Amino acid sequence: MKILMVLTSHDQLGNTGKKTGFWLEEFAAPYYVFKDAGAQLTLASPKGGQPPLDPKSDEPDAQTDATRRFRQDPAAQSALASTVMLGTVKAGDYDAIFYPGGHGPLWDLAEDRDSIALIEAFYNAGKPVAAVCHAPGVLRHAKDADGQPLVKGKKVTGFTNSEEEAVQLTKVVPFLVEDELKAKGGIFSKGPDWASYVLTDGLLLTGQNPASSQAAAEALLSKLK
Repeated sequence: MKILMVLTSHDQLGNTGKKTGFWLEEFAAPYYVFKDAGAQLTLASPKGGQPPLDPKSDEPDAQTDATRRFRQDPAAQSALASTVMLGTVKAGDYDAIFYPGGHGPLWDLAEDRDSIALIEAFYNAGKPVAAVCHAPGVLRHAKDADGQPLVKGKKVTGFTNSEEEAVQLTKVVPFLVEDELKAKGGIFSKGPDWASYVLTDGLLLTGQNPASSQAAAEALLSKLK
């Protein structure tokens, strides 16, 4: 079982002068769900190398069992520091693709041609595509075999407008995940803010927020089995 995890290379939070990147829990929890199940993992990002970590996800109140385990795991830290360049990756080498969130993907992965092509290649080959929190935004330009938006008519979730409002970044992000998925024809639903909520619709698996990352990874494993 080979799983590709795709992380952002983008570290600027719009014009705020603040940093962003990937959200640690959304990487760490799925990483260990997959690792503990015996999966072979490849980590990739548009620029390769160390992806930028959202500093807020490193604060004490954002820590979980998975993030603490990651901090004690030199092998995982080394793997993260040496992601391969996304443009060198082939969908045929993997069984599934998983996107951790954080605000970074809204700027780079959502518009990245290599990423969009990979999503389409996985999906059209009958392989699961999973994304959590802000990462469902990477689906915005992906099309199915008929040229329709990939999310059209599919049950999807992602970081909600109310959650974005709560972190006061509604005016900073390039687009709102909830609005974008709806605009592309997705059947968007959500659970309570900050609670775990995951949807599976065929090959598409989406999680709402950081609390959904472990459940989203477990849903992907179930799909692969």
